[in-house]
Amino acid sequence: MSSSTSIEKYNTFAIVMKRSLSKNPNMLRTMVGTGMTLILLLSYAVYSNTVNSEYYQYTTTNNSEEMELRVENEGLAEWFYTTNDAITWVNFSIDGAAPGSVLIVEAEGSNWSHSPNLGLDGESYICNEPDSDYSTIIETCLYSRTHSMELINGSGILRGRVSLELPIKGKGFLESSDSETAENKSKALIDSAKKVITWKIIIEESGETSSSAGIIAGAEYSSHDLVDVKKFKLDPFQETVYSFSALIGCFFLVLVIPMMIYFSARYKENLNESKRNASEEE
Repeated sequence: MSSSTSIEKYNTFAIVMKRSLSKNPNMLRTMVGTGMTLILLLSYAVYSNTVNSEYYQYTTTNNSEEMELRVENEGLAEWFYTTNDAITWVNFSIDGAAPGSVLIVEAEGSNWSHSPNLGLDGESYICNEPDSDYSTIIETCLYSRTHSMELINGSGILRGRVSLELPIKGKGFLESSDSETAENKSKALIDSAKKVITWKIIIEESGETSSSAGIIAGAEYSSHDLVDVKKFKLDPFQETVYSFSALIGCFFLVLVIPMMIYFSARYKENLNESKRNASEEE
């Protein structure tokens, strides 16, 4: 864009602003007053919604517990353990098995989710939509009673998710009308996740159960119990400052920048006018 074209646009905008102001001398005051009123109203709305939040934060334990695996059949790589907890994560680790053997984990009493990307840094996966239409784009967890993985070097860790509703890190949020209802909802959520599950771990080699000699098997899970429930609150002063700053920024873009363009165009117009007058006097 040439400088002459820019000057013409600035001059056109300046003329429009000049005519508008001449027809309505109070337009600028009206714009400023409307903008400030909008800022105050929206700031109050943010403040009131922050103080009177309808969301509650519930905190749960997030204990990592070891499964004391019991031998299913003496001499064979078969173990089992029964849980009766609200579980999010389960990890099954094997070491010392024959390379190329297969680890099979079955949960009697509930389906659970597994993906090879679970627990790996930098890997993407989705578990709450087992029949997702995006399975060709992103790794999708398999939701089943039984999952397996190949132990390429004779060792490996199979990770899974049991409850997808419970908070992994022990803090969740829910909407409720009062604290008592929120506590009841939190208890119901955790109670519904408590299931009696018998975990069976099997290592197979060429379709047959492997010998347990030299194999070290381990398993752990994360259990959750309700700790407390409290109303979710943000710092109202901080949130009001943030919202006020955002609105000031919008106000600046809507009003200040056009006014800067207008006054710069007026300044350039006056400068050109003074140059023309000076040249005419010469």
